[in-house]
Amino acid sequence: MYAIIKAGGKQYRVQKGDVIKVEKMNVEAGDTVTFGEVLLISDEKKVSVGAPVLKGASVEAKVVENGKNAKVIIYKYKPKKDFKKKQGHRQPYTMVEIQNIRKTAPRKKAEAAEAPAVAEAE
Repeated sequence: MYAIIKAGGKQYRVQKGDVIKVEKMNVEAGDTVTFGEVLLISDEKKVSVGAPVLKGASVEAKVVENGKNAKVIIYKYKPKKDFKKKQGHRQPYTMVEIQNIRKTAPRKKAEAAEAPAVAEAE
């Protein structure tokens, strides 16, 4: 089973156990994060595609670490004008490990208690 999620303006194809780097989030290492914008879920038999997102679907992930990517060098110059500018940038990221992919939202205790009562009344 895999899912396509949207996080930080980008889309990622994830499976249970995958470790991915997403744009920096304000969470600590060890916390659990839930991605609610699930665009597609596929299991062995069926593919569910959202328009634009699947209602009730979610992906749970555990935060592994927060860090910075390798440095990218930005170099600007103008020929014959004696203008040179060198600058570096390290993009921050959050590394997460995918724990669970859910097709539907988890039922609350109150909803679970009411569901059998409705079935008996019919």
